[in-house]
Amino acid sequence: MRVVRLAVLALASSASAVGYASATPVLVPHRAVYDVALDEASDRSGITSLSGRMVYEFNGSACEGYTVKFRFVTNIENGESSRVTDQQTTTFEEAGGKSFSFATKSFVDQQLEREVKGTATSEGNGLKVSIDKPETEKLDLAATQFPTQHLVELIDNAEKGETFYETTLFDGSEDADKIMTTTVIVGKKAETASSDPEVSALAGLSKDKYWPVDIAYFNPEGEGGEEVPTYRISFKLHENGLTRDMTMDYGDFSITGKLVNLTVFDNPPAGETCDQ
Repeated sequence: MRVVRLAVLALASSASAVGYASATPVLVPHRAVYDVALDEASDRSGITSLSGRMVYEFNGSACEGYTVKFRFVTNIENGESSRVTDQQTTTFEEAGGKSFSFATKSFVDQQLEREVKGTATSEGNGLKVSIDKPETEKLDLAATQFPTQHLVELIDNAEKGETFYETTLFDGSEDADKIMTTTVIVGKKAETASSDPEVSALAGLSKDKYWPVDIAYFNPEGEGGEEVPTYRISFKLHENGLTRDMTMDYGDFSITGKLVNLTVFDNPPAGETCDQ
């Protein structure tokens, strides 16, 4: 599953009373907890039941850079047996998008199944990727942006009224060897209904408006000639950056993520000026 991509984009910054005094949104440190459940599954998926929880913790600022700690635990049943998956990811994105470090450990029934670790650096007209695990490897990729830059671009475009655009992204997911093309659709801004099941978790943010957003991820151009997205996610993006009410479509199956708990940490000063 492309859950890392979910973490670094869909589970984006939430906050209370966040303003947009400048062109760059203020991404507020927070911890968000989501309950996960199976939405739909085809016979091909073999999945009969899925439940779990995601915990996403975001810290940092535009000056210090951004750290994300993410954990996604699921119990998956196929009718005859079950397995528990546990994905743990830590990333750091340097201020200005100069570099991006990533480390992911994936466990199945408490046994380490895969570990990916490395760093990507923007240099000139391209991206230099240095992978440490599972094997040492050096890659040269096209110029692109990292997850927080992708998020800032999304919020900025939504504020400007953009309803559709295409961009690219490197997030260190899977084998950390690809730049994904993303198409983003932003719907009309709406108000949260009093009957919304996530209202209690939103607390003081329940009056904030949001945009319905849909993002499709495609493999690099020319790879397999695919025009069907490898992954798709839809969610509600609040004016302050909070993301919730997610549906993650992996093709053979889809899952939902509902916000159940939100903790906002100390806000960085609005209009913060970085020391050179």
